[in-house]
Amino acid sequence: MANWNDPRPNGTGFGASPSLSGASTRGEVFDAGLRRHMLSIYNYMASGVMLSGIVALLFATSGMTQAVMGTPLKWLIILAPLAFVMFMSFGANKFSTTALQGMFWGFAVAMGLSMSTIFLVYTGTSIAVTFFATAGAFAGLSLYGYTTKKDLSGMGTFLIMGVVGLLIAMVLNMFLQSSGLALAISFLGVLIFAGLTAYDTQRLKEQYAYVAGTDFAGKAVVLGALSLYLDFINMFQFLLQFMGERR
Repeated sequence: MANWNDPRPNGTGFGASPSLSGASTRGEVFDAGLRRHMLSIYNYMASGVMLSGIVALLFATSGMTQAVMGTPLKWLIILAPLAFVMFMSFGANKFSTTALQGMFWGFAVAMGLSMSTIFLVYTGTSIAVTFFATAGAFAGLSLYGYTTKKDLSGMGTFLIMGVVGLLIAMVLNMFLQSSGLALAISFLGVLIFAGLTAYDTQRLKEQYAYVAGTDFAGKAVVLGALSLYLDFINMFQFLLQFMGERR
């Protein structure tokens, strides 16, 4: 890694080792590339979240949400985001970078349609407060994942198992309708996706060494943005169940 606190000039200078200078230059180039790579991921992720929010707000305020959610079409809206995620995840090697980018924007729109129901359940103020609280938590957790020297890979396996358990509990509660279980699911959901935010950030940072300069680099940006988007949105939705003020 480049030593940014070193006040000496970049030149080799008198008595400097050319090999060390070359290694330092390569390190600086790698660091610059890594920063561009991660910034691209964050830009895509933030743009996707913004697009989803705009679509959700417009769809809800237009009255379309109430009209559609009472028809069988609601299942298409609910399941469409999952279909996009599966196509992008399992078809990454098959699709071009441009195709994946188009699918990411399509996913953001579909997610916005699906999330439009929150504007019918919660007040706009509580949604905004929860969103900014989630944004602050996400920024801190992602920064931790980027800067920590601790290996989070072991934690990732545990968290992914937690997501599976969370899904099973949510399906069971559809039949049980237990308020206590719903509260526990929300609490665990916030913790699990908070942990995944740090884990995924570290994973994407380390992934750069393998994709840099390859044809897969552009795809890695889109898929990385998708991972962080899902972490953010899920953490927001579970947190909203705590902080949201119902209408």
